[in-house]
Amino acid sequence: MYKGGEGEITEKKSRFIATVRPVESEEEAAEFIAAMKKKYWDARHNCSAFVIGKNQELTRCSDDGEPAQTAGRPMLDVLLREGITNAAVVVTRYFGGTLLGTGGLVRAYQKSVQEGLAKSVIIEKMQGKSLAIRTDYTGLGKIQYILAKENIPVLKTAYTQDVEICVIVLPENTEKLAAEITEGTKGTAELIWGKTAEFAVIDGEIKIFEKGC
Repeated sequence: MYKGGEGEITEKKSRFIATVRPVESEEEAAEFIAAMKKKYWDARHNCSAFVIGKNQELTRCSDDGEPAQTAGRPMLDVLLREGITNAAVVVTRYFGGTLLGTGGLVRAYQKSVQEGLAKSVIIEKMQGKSLAIRTDYTGLGKIQYILAKENIPVLKTAYTQDVEICVIVLPENTEKLAAEITEGTKGTAELIWGKTAEFAVIDGEIKIFEKGC
């Protein structure tokens, strides 16, 4: 979860408002849930679920007065099924006067979460190794061709007496890329490997979460 959002549905005159937020800890999730309960103090229910950890290690959910297993757990199941991590969601229900039944509640709460996720920004974080490539201008075109062919994200390019291109490479591609650049430039390019960094592609732009080059 990169940026949260809010979605809303109506089922038999009951309003279901799903608010989604990124969270990094159980304490942060608890604060968010408390804030939503305060904001929607007049609602019949503020059901919640959250998932924390790269491997979804920590999960919690609450039916907040709805029949057991009809709200919190179905909400949590949506997050788990979608592979979402570090996210919390609160679904606020304003009762419309018509009972939905257990099956109807499950469907309504899950649909609400899906609406909230649709309005959020969800990214896929990947591990990559930073690489600074130093080359003269003669080898620049060949290197740019190789990077484009292999779909290697370019972080920055510095043009001075020589050219330095900073890229990020998936671990399984490091040896192949190094060999291609070395062969393509006849060994004239200098390759300086940096540390591993987390990155994601957001709206076509590379976002680095840990600095590389």
